[in-house]
Amino acid sequence: MEVSGQAIDVEQDAPPTLVDVDTAVLLLGAGVTAFTHPLLYVKLLIQVGHEPLPSTVGTTMFGRRVLYLPGFFSYAQHIVTVDGKRGLFRGLSPRIVSSAISTVVRSKVKQQVEILSKREDLQTSLRKVVKETSHEMIIQCLSRVATHPFHVMSVRCMAQFVGREVKYGGMFSCMVKIFKEEGVAGFYVGLMPHVVGELLFLWCCNLLAHFINTYAVDESFSQASAIRSYTKFVMGIAVSVLTYPFMLVADLMAVNNCGLAAGLPPRSPIFRSWLHCWNHLSNKGHLFRGSSFFFRRVPVTSLPDIED
Repeated sequence: MEVSGQAIDVEQDAPPTLVDVDTAVLLLGAGVTAFTHPLLYVKLLIQVGHEPLPSTVGTTMFGRRVLYLPGFFSYAQHIVTVDGKRGLFRGLSPRIVSSAISTVVRSKVKQQVEILSKREDLQTSLRKVVKETSHEMIIQCLSRVATHPFHVMSVRCMAQFVGREVKYGGMFSCMVKIFKEEGVAGFYVGLMPHVVGELLFLWCCNLLAHFINTYAVDESFSQASAIRSYTKFVMGIAVSVLTYPFMLVADLMAVNNCGLAAGLPPRSPIFRSWLHCWNHLSNKGHLFRGSSFFFRRVPVTSLPDIED
């Protein structure tokens, strides 16, 4: 009896298995995805240029009068008014599936990469950063290829708000519709700018953090280790601003010429390629459209005269 009691104690004290950890990560990822979905929904509608609410006159900190577009809360309230509270979660299902697939792919590939990396002897710190970033690049590319079809489905479901279409419904019907009309290529529209933007972010963030930690942070400084721990986070914020146009172009290409009003004239030209889309946005000064949820000013090119 004592032996069986000890066995029970051992089982109770056993650490969680890999399956338990993966399940916890998947559930956490699904929760975060659902919680942040309204933010990304509003962002997507701003990206495609849908501005259903009038602008308001405001002043800058220097006293200059400008026109401000509605912020996140006003925009979200408009969606609730039109579609109800459930409307804020349009296109959520493909995003949850995408998050789950990304977690699984990253976990499996990372295990294989770690096994291979243990066999290699890295001499210098820079070589180590380059090697680790290369491994992260492989993981990122495989994850993006696996999840991009669900990203396209989610974006198109959300973009239906603009023209009030019902072309894309459930996830299975989305798959069938896209495959019938565009083939397999339809699931990977906008993949290239997304991958380019993510890889630029990855390399710039890791290399900048390495050089700052190596050459800018003095070892004699008492808080050197604390500063180094935050360097990559700060670099991530800075670099994400520079790579945002790639994410914008990827989302616009996912909607463009798919039969939705958000991706057809007169709301949007039909783009021949993602570079054509980039040039169009650049010429209009819209490469950072949707990058901010608050204090959004009317673009200078479309700014009317403000009368006193």
